[in-house]
Parts: sequence; C-alpha cells; structure tokens
Amino acid sequence: MTSAHHRTPDRPGGPDDPGRGRRLGVDVGSVRIGVSCSDPDGLLATPVETVRRHASGSHLRRLAELAEEFDVVEVVVGLPRTLADRTGSAADDAIAVADDLARVLAKRKRPAPVRLADERLSTVSATRALQAAG
Repeated sequence: MTSAHHRTPDRPGGPDDPGRGRRLGVDVGSVRIGVSCSDPDGLLATPVETVRRHASGSHLRRLAELAEEFDVVEVVVGLPRTLADRTGSAADDAIAVADDLARVLAKRKRPAPVRLADERLSTVSATRALQAAG
C-alpha cells in the first residue's frame, strides 16, 4: 500500500526536513538499486554500492544496514517523473520501494525517515552546472 505522503515528492527545507546530516540516495531500478551517500552538508554525494533486488526483500535489509552504517538523517529515493509531471511504472516501483523501506527502517534501532525527490530536472541541472564550470 502506498501513502499519499510518498506520492508527492517532498521539498528540502520543509517542516519535516531533519536538517544537517548525511543522506542516503537511492536510485531504484528494476534489477538493481544504486546507492550513494552525501556529506553532512549535502554538497557532495559519493557512490556507495549497487544492491541487487531480490524477491525475498533482502535488498531492503541491505539498504537499512547502509542507512545505519552511514548514520544518515534521512533516505532520499529518486522519483522518476516526466517533464509533464506524469508518472509511470518506474515511479510506481520507486514509491513501493520507498514505502517498503520506510517500514523496515521504522523497526531499526536508529530509524531514518524516507522521502521521495523529484528527478525531473536533475540531469538538466547537472549538465548546466558542468557546462558553467567549464
């Protein structure tokens, strides 16, 4: 079951923003999940691991372990949307993983909130930043 909270991407700096601290970035694919971790100021993200998805749900346990290992303040799952603000099966899958991961993390010693981040302009923004840097 997916919640309305996870259907709409959250905005950093909102009332539920945990503030300064490391964040675990999660890029959900149909076979693998890419994981990165930010520095405490959220300026740099470093690739951490590629986690293979399993029907057993072991990928969720591994993501929870990584969240604890890096002592993150939140987990950010990328939400793929079109520029027309439409979602498809990839977005539905990301939402399902976010909801499942939130349930797993809630049972851990140091639970971290899970939020979705709109991926629509991330590639465009990154390309422009690289071009501006020369």
